[in-house]
Amino acid sequence: MIRLIALKELRLLFASPLAWVVLAFLQGFFAWVFLSQLQSWLELQAQIAAQPGAPGVTEWVVAPLFATATIVLLMVVPLLSMRMVAEERRAQTLPFLMSSPVSITQIVLGKYLALLLFLALAVGLIVIMAFSLFAAGRLDLGLLAANALGLLLMGGSFAAVGLYLSCLTAQPLVAAVGTFAVLLGLWLINISTRDPDSLLHMLSLMRHFENFAKGIVALPDLAYYLVLIALFLFLSIRRLDGDQLRA
Repeated sequence: MIRLIALKELRLLFASPLAWVVLAFLQGFFAWVFLSQLQSWLELQAQIAAQPGAPGVTEWVVAPLFATATIVLLMVVPLLSMRMVAEERRAQTLPFLMSSPVSITQIVLGKYLALLLFLALAVGLIVIMAFSLFAAGRLDLGLLAANALGLLLMGGSFAAVGLYLSCLTAQPLVAAVGTFAVLLGLWLINISTRDPDSLLHMLSLMRHFENFAKGIVALPDLAYYLVLIALFLFLSIRRLDGDQLRA
């Protein structure tokens, strides 16, 4: 049932102009950043090669592209997630969905999976652009894989937060603004302290992506994103369970 709900949500998502506009914008913007970084690499290649421990094309072109993508997804995911539940609540179709022979958990996971698949498509487009560099030289596949995994986990975290905020309101715009505010808070939470051992650093979305950007897949960073995703999915399920009991 989760798969069927996810496929239904994907069809609804791509039936609206928003998904196509967002996908076109992402592809166009990422291509522009990619080509800009590549041009810079080609112009400075001689000077870069003369440096000891010079960065390769993956570090110079691909890693900054993924870092830029995290900021773009921070702004885009709230627009994609805002309708997931809020639109059904506003259209008063949510009670019919919850009375169908599927569990609340399946509904939440199906909607989340649909959004995650859309984000995986966006990440895949970046990976395809990176693979084009094989024609010009060697590519650090480990660094590429770590960046792709980190971006997908971060996007998955964005989606889980967005889905929960969409469960709280019948106004998609309110859900989008609330999601952006929460994500921005988690992104910038660590700037309020200079203590490297502060708990705030452990809660920062940005800090946990830094290791992935360097090609390091560390268990604490994996655990952070997975726990964050699980937490907000659990909160979404609890919220809809409460709505079902009150209905």
